[in-house]
Amino acid sequence: MTIYDIAKEAGVAASTVSRVINNKPGIREETRKRVRDLLEKYHYTPNEAARGLVTQSSRSIGILIEDIRVSHHTESAYVIEQAMTARGYCCITLSTGPEEQKKREYVRILGQRRVDGAILIGSMLATEAVKESIEKHLKEIPVAIVNGALDLPNVYGVLTDEAGGIRSGVRLMAGKGKRKLAFIRDSCSPSNLEKENGFIAGMLELGRKREDLWIYRETDGPGRACGDKGAVKPLRTTRESLREGYHMALKILEDHPDVEGMIFSIDLLAAGGIQALTERGVKVPGQVAVMGVDNTIYGELCSPRLTTLDNKLEQVSAAASRILLDALEGKENPQKMMLFTDIIEREST
Repeated sequence: MTIYDIAKEAGVAASTVSRVINNKPGIREETRKRVRDLLEKYHYTPNEAARGLVTQSSRSIGILIEDIRVSHHTESAYVIEQAMTARGYCCITLSTGPEEQKKREYVRILGQRRVDGAILIGSMLATEAVKESIEKHLKEIPVAIVNGALDLPNVYGVLTDEAGGIRSGVRLMAGKGKRKLAFIRDSCSPSNLEKENGFIAGMLELGRKREDLWIYRETDGPGRACGDKGAVKPLRTTRESLREGYHMALKILEDHPDVEGMIFSIDLLAAGGIQALTERGVKVPGQVAVMGVDNTIYGELCSPRLTTLDNKLEQVSAAASRILLDALEGKENPQKMMLFTDIIEREST
């Protein structure tokens, strides 16, 4: 059953059937109903490939994630897919891995697929390599980044104020008498660097000297720079990340037995840290307060339950989807949007 067969039986032009299928205005309601009834009767499905040849549109959106196993980012992809499919788009979701060359390649693949738009999930995709690949392969289509930004005219960034949120976390702990604090980050992403900057700003407010701050990256000890050789490492499983948080906490206890608080860059590391502290007989939060970031289920499963920075994943993902859809319809939006964070205080502080 073709569009012409439907039109003949309905007694209308094929263009009228097309307008009904695409929800276009200017058709009498009784005609619209008659055509829809026939479309449903014959289970008519438009040939999207053929339509794309005519309209030069694939009706598809590319979604890039560094690691699809990370539940925080999977939840973001779900929000985006729901928004896109509700507007008639099909989503192609790809997991790039951490290597910059792979990220370049996956951007190129989206270009080959002729997607109408793309959304990149996570600040680890807001890199120079990705920027160069977008300029080469996706220059003519809108691109949105969840919690990241790139200085390109067709790229829209939706970020959260994680630096301000961590700064507030430092104040929260200081207000409870916890002033000897350590910060632990798990990777060298722009988001984690913003969190670290927030920690530094908060500690400087407390009168600490920058060179004396306890900043840890993985288990390498304090002060390792983001540009150090080996900064890009293989992706970790959930179990491995928990183990990293566990060993980080033990390292800090060894280096600074007088530590009063630990702020981890993600909840999963913090969960491992709480496990280590508990096993060592360190009372949380009595002796050491603990805070994470992301407001994930891992914080709810900890004992004690984890205080966390809510970086508004659902709202950021929804905003990125709306901005991309607006761009596809020719509507204007600012190149960058910032959402504020909240601290969800639980028993660990």
